[in-house]
Amino acid sequence: MKAALACAASLLSPSLSAQVPQLDSVSRYVAAEMKRQQIPGLSVAVLRGDRVLLARGYGFANLELRVPASDSTVYQSGSLGKQFTATIVGMLAQEGRLDIEDRITKWLPEGKGVWDSIAVRQLLTHTSGIPEYTDSLIDLRKDYTEEELVRLAASRPLDFPPGEGWSYSNTGYALLGVLIHRVTGRFYGDVLHQLIFSPLGMRTRIISEADIIPNRSAGYRLVENEVKNQEWVSPSLNTTADGALYLTVNDLAKWAVALNHRRRPDARVLDAAWTPVHLNDGGAFPYGYGWDLRDQRGHRRVGQTGSWQGFKTAFYRYPEFDLTVAVLANLDQATPGTFAQGIAGIFEPALQPPHLFSTALRGPTPPVAIPQLLQRVATGDEGGMVAPGARGFLLPAARQQLGKTLQQVGSWMALGCEPATGRKIRWLGADVARICYARGTGETERTVVTVYYTDDWQAAYFHEENY
Repeated sequence: MKAALACAASLLSPSLSAQVPQLDSVSRYVAAEMKRQQIPGLSVAVLRGDRVLLARGYGFANLELRVPASDSTVYQSGSLGKQFTATIVGMLAQEGRLDIEDRITKWLPEGKGVWDSIAVRQLLTHTSGIPEYTDSLIDLRKDYTEEELVRLAASRPLDFPPGEGWSYSNTGYALLGVLIHRVTGRFYGDVLHQLIFSPLGMRTRIISEADIIPNRSAGYRLVENEVKNQEWVSPSLNTTADGALYLTVNDLAKWAVALNHRRRPDARVLDAAWTPVHLNDGGAFPYGYGWDLRDQRGHRRVGQTGSWQGFKTAFYRYPEFDLTVAVLANLDQATPGTFAQGIAGIFEPALQPPHLFSTALRGPTPPVAIPQLLQRVATGDEGGMVAPGARGFLLPAARQQLGKTLQQVGSWMALGCEPATGRKIRWLGADVARICYARGTGETERTVVTVYYTDDWQAAYFHEENY
């Protein structure tokens, strides 16, 4: 790994490095984190408005051939690709070829009797209740036709009534790809190329193991602390609309500039995509159409992360600071989301993420420490410590996963709280007055928990993230 870091060469001119003093700090931070996480290769782009401040690679795109990573290295997108699928759906709706409130059985009749009350909007926002098909329903080494995938998805009952909850569903986006095909008569990847990638000059395209792809990176995973090649996935499952794209940080820089000017897609499509979804009870959840809308230290953040077949990705935009950060990595266990957050904090100290706090914030502390709150939530014994909207949102699977995380964390550090009054943060029907943080460390687990509290210290929402 030392050789990998040593081989990385900056693509910046000396004059730009002198103008942007944060760049040396970024390189030191990235190098240290790559070493800690054993990441073979990683590429980063940072933009201030339309100006690219940084676009470079670190380490190796391919360990066997010793090919250095660069700004042109091609990675797999994972779920970061969902924003492009959602954009196409929004553009088709704008053209009048579908309606966001249409029932999906209009194009996916295989789901009649199960999906009758699901709208297109609920596929876009992960509120349909359709179960996750990557968990156990499909064989990742088997090829499926679109029709077979639809029938398999329709064979399972919903996890919850549409609009009653939020649960991340790759299945929903795979179905959106089929829907796009049936609306347009064309494979969704061809529609993406025509309406987005080609007009913007992006090299982004659908994954293909057969085609010759210049600058393609290899994907890796850690097995018992040793780097191994990614596992093989069938070709058909590498073409679905839930995140099966090849892209570079240069592509994402072009996408960022297009979003800045709201020209493709236009403002109406983006405004809808960047609006938190409202559930049936009226409470809002921080997710739009293919975009995660959680804040960072109380400041608005619009973005998405991805994970697939030995690759991890992140693309975050900070509108308040006119800042965009993209991070692409070729290791399954990498945490590019926290990389991007840390880089954003280097450029804007107000964005410094809690996993990098050296000392706790000053101010009031929760009446019940965050670890104890989480333990009680995991066991269903939170009582009045959780706001009604958040309590109704805690599905059994979420409580179970929280319990597993707590078992892996040996020690906790309280990182303090900061006021959120005036920032108009409202999650699941409750106004947020304070945001508090705690950092947990275990033998292999490193996690930060963010809890959003009401004025009377009820937890309105909480989020856990590994780093």
